[in-house]
Amino acid sequence: MVTLDIFADPVCPWCLIGKLQLDRALESRPGHPFAIAWHPFRLNPDLPPEGADRIAHLQARLGVRATEAGEQMVREAAALGLALNPAPREPNTLDAHRLLHWAGLEGVQSLVMAGLLRTHWQEAGDIADHATLSRIAAAAGMDRDVTTRLLASDADRDEVLLREAHARQRGVRSVPTFIVANTHVVPGAQPAALWQQVIDEIGAA
Repeated sequence: MVTLDIFADPVCPWCLIGKLQLDRALESRPGHPFAIAWHPFRLNPDLPPEGADRIAHLQARLGVRATEAGEQMVREAAALGLALNPAPREPNTLDAHRLLHWAGLEGVQSLVMAGLLRTHWQEAGDIADHATLSRIAAAAGMDRDVTTRLLASDADRDEVLLREAHARQRGVRSVPTFIVANTHVVPGAQPAALWQQVIDEIGAA
């Protein structure tokens, strides 16, 4: 197996696009060699626990480019057959990353990330809400009651923050960032064709 480490945040639109493209490549290459692990990297680490209005947040962050960026995202998603219905609030994703950490221990990270992305980008759901996170966990096969109790505590909060800090120390500056075999860095959302080529080259090596 070849490790594919992915640094991502479910509120990042390009993480949504990047996962869709990667999924298409993996579906076309069912014998792919990748062992995928998702790693925490919050796009907005300074957001308060209650989050912020999404439009106001984007305008503050991107200024005059906010509208253009939003329109580009809609076009990119539509090209992949995806209609967007994003959450009205930009959530603090620390608890979402704690859930992804626990999902990694149970081998269901990709299912949980898919649930987080779908909830935030298509269902206008709040992925900072503990009940919502517990529902996503249960849909991926995790124990809902255990997840609810963990979320109500500070379990693994420091661990997730340390992992994020380590990623920044390693030079990760944006999401999504893919690292193949702990060596090759692939930044940004890449087309399925690139991942198909990578898989084919690994298979031919």
